[in-house]
Amino acid sequence: MPLARTAATFVSPIVESRRWLSGVEFSDDQPLLNLSQAAPADPPPEGLRRAMAEAVLNQDSAHLYGPVLGNPDLRVALAAQISRHYAAQVSAEEVAITSGCNQAFAATIQSLCAEGDAVILPTPWYFNHKMWLDMQGVETQPLPVGTGMLPDVARAETLITDRTRAIALVTPNNPCGVEYPAELLDAFYDLAQRHGLTLIVDETYRDFDSRTGAPHGLFQRPDWPDTLVHLYSFSKAYRLTGHRVGAIATSPARLLEMEKFLDTVTICPAQVGQIGAAWGIENLAPWLAAEREEILDRRAAIAEGFAPLAAQGWQLLGLGAYFAYVQHPFDTTSDQLAQKMLQEIGVLMLPGSMFTPDGSPEGQRQFRIAFANVDRSGISEVIDRLAGFSG
Repeated sequence: MPLARTAATFVSPIVESRRWLSGVEFSDDQPLLNLSQAAPADPPPEGLRRAMAEAVLNQDSAHLYGPVLGNPDLRVALAAQISRHYAAQVSAEEVAITSGCNQAFAATIQSLCAEGDAVILPTPWYFNHKMWLDMQGVETQPLPVGTGMLPDVARAETLITDRTRAIALVTPNNPCGVEYPAELLDAFYDLAQRHGLTLIVDETYRDFDSRTGAPHGLFQRPDWPDTLVHLYSFSKAYRLTGHRVGAIATSPARLLEMEKFLDTVTICPAQVGQIGAAWGIENLAPWLAAEREEILDRRAAIAEGFAPLAAQGWQLLGLGAYFAYVQHPFDTTSDQLAQKMLQEIGVLMLPGSMFTPDGSPEGQRQFRIAFANVDRSGISEVIDRLAGFSG
């Protein structure tokens, strides 16, 4: 009997790491430092929460089905924001709202791929992308990153077959944190266009990019909707993680195909989350700028404080957005070390083996450090504990 589609993939690393916490006790002088999940733990700012609460109390439509591709006001607001951010012209008809960015990726794959098709993913990859491809019977073509944890265009071209349908990139990257140069994205766009592929660019962490101005010029290309699918999340920008609000920007024709999937799965994005996202776009630009500065300061704290780890043989491979990606100096594999670190020094990090193909030697030497919920003093404590860890 064939296996169910869910059996084709692994257990989510976030779910798995939460299981590691069962039965582990932490002392008052060494509390848990949880660096496993890339999500803000604090609630949205008060003004946004009030807007959502008022909608729940006074807006009947907040409790009803809405348009499958999202509320018109949010689509208009996001299209205008994208246009400003990328110095381009993007219309509301080229934007859709989804129930989180993971669903945006899922809808994209459903509109592009049949069972047996293939998608190129740089590795280390974002594990939920790999999981969705597995469950849809779509082959993942791993593209190991090179210098600076960046994917190589020429190497990607060697992977393309007649079954390849798309290349999926994440920038700023999850798990490596690196910001892809505009020239690299241009080169991948040209590669995709040359081979008739779709370029999927997930910019969930775009609001925490260290660069000023447009991070790339893909939206400025007159034919961008024919090749590009852009993914975004409101979860990180406005702390709306539990409300599941993501977005897609691409051609109206492609959105029409995605609409079939979205209508079948959720019918429409949740109303209250959309109301919060629209209010955030209109009112939280200064607040979000301050959030970005805080994340950039934490990034700087890791770079400035890494010397004690470097002295122990650790290497900082990537740093940016919510993440530091590191290589450990021990003979033990990263998946074994992860649980040992949790028990001995109270630090929970995801091993690189959760972001790489089975058996990858690179993954067994690496860790992702998600520092979104650790301030400068917490980062200093993380470095101290890791520097004192003997493996």
